[in-house]
Amino acid sequence: MARLSPVLKQATPVTVSRARGLEVFGEDGRRYLDFTAGIGVTSTGHCHPAVVSAIAEQAGKLIHGQYVTVRHRPLLDLCERLGQVLPARLQSLFFANSGSEAMESALRLCRQATGRANVIVFHGGFHGRTVGAASMTTSSPRFRTGYAPLMGGVNIAPFPAAYRYGWNEEEATRFALQELDFLLATVTAPEDTAALIVEPVLGEGGFIPANSAFLQGLRERADRHGFLLVMDEVQTGFGRTGRFWGHQHFGVEPDILVAAKGMTSGLPLSVMATSDKLMSAAPAGSQGGTYGGNAVACAAALATLDVIEQEELVANAALRGRALADGLRRIAADHDITGDVRGLGLMLGWELSTADGQPDPAAALRVQQEAIGQGLLLQIGGPVRNVLRLLPALTVNADQVDEALRALGRAVATATPLPHAHRAKERA
Repeated sequence: MARLSPVLKQATPVTVSRARGLEVFGEDGRRYLDFTAGIGVTSTGHCHPAVVSAIAEQAGKLIHGQYVTVRHRPLLDLCERLGQVLPARLQSLFFANSGSEAMESALRLCRQATGRANVIVFHGGFHGRTVGAASMTTSSPRFRTGYAPLMGGVNIAPFPAAYRYGWNEEEATRFALQELDFLLATVTAPEDTAALIVEPVLGEGGFIPANSAFLQGLRERADRHGFLLVMDEVQTGFGRTGRFWGHQHFGVEPDILVAAKGMTSGLPLSVMATSDKLMSAAPAGSQGGTYGGNAVACAAALATLDVIEQEELVANAALRGRALADGLRRIAADHDITGDVRGLGLMLGWELSTADGQPDPAAALRVQQEAIGQGLLLQIGGPVRNVLRLLPALTVNADQVDEALRALGRAVATATPLPHAHRAKERA
């Protein structure tokens, strides 16, 4: 009998029968509060009525209209709608299916537009699992192990991960920018460098936000040396961080923006956005794909954008995110747990450490598994899997935040003894 690959590692044992909003029901009838949102995908919650209606209506008209063969109205309307929320310079769009595909497209365009071969990525970044994207991914060796040789021309610079270095944010940022300059002086000359590629908040790398000084430093160097700044907003886009785009927290605009996940509330669709001038640097016919810009996915994206606007979900993400972060800090303080609470909006991480400050993946796993027993679904991230990740739908309300915090508090209490030391640092 055919079965799923054993290489797929399940975060929870739940087999879902139905879901609505933030509630997931297993086949055994048990209810869970979902604080994973499919790794940040179901931005409007599971099966939002407006999204379901749009999908059903479009499926009755046209399911697949391959977009270099024919155009369809949902695709054209989505271009117009995205133009209203994207930075003013980034109005030329290419659609694909996944974040990996869109990142591969951005990489290709950077090389085509600049005539330069090399790119610089940042330690802890996750950009996908396909060859080019995996070559740019440094959040964990599991995305690269046994996959050599990977693509050449990728150079890695530090990200200002203050908690990991044991520094404050200013010290970590100064170090990261100094090392970037040293990399440009010793490994990849500016005239050989096509782009800097960065997440505004490290996702798989542990939910570590960038900061204004760091990203403005990247922007200044890109302008000075003539290479491009690419923002991977696959996870941070569409309101997740309490702003529509993650980079908006930092006063910096990219040359290329890549987004996916929260755009459709659950269907495969990604986008690369840039200027008309930059997009035109790609040879005609070099972009394409069978399923990109799928009509049903585009209809779902339009409905998702409507819901985000009408229900004011970006503001809700900021408000509920603050309450959730405050609650995480209280739990950490009540249990005297070593760690770091950080994030932006509804993209929050709680890094657990031992008493001597070392990463504690065993503690994170115990808490995550105990949370399932308390009816709360969470995921784990970070390079050594010691970060609890909280990614509820943007529709989460105050009662659900409180319910999740109570469940997590019980899970922490049950999972004790945990390492004890100083209280969690505040970085959110």
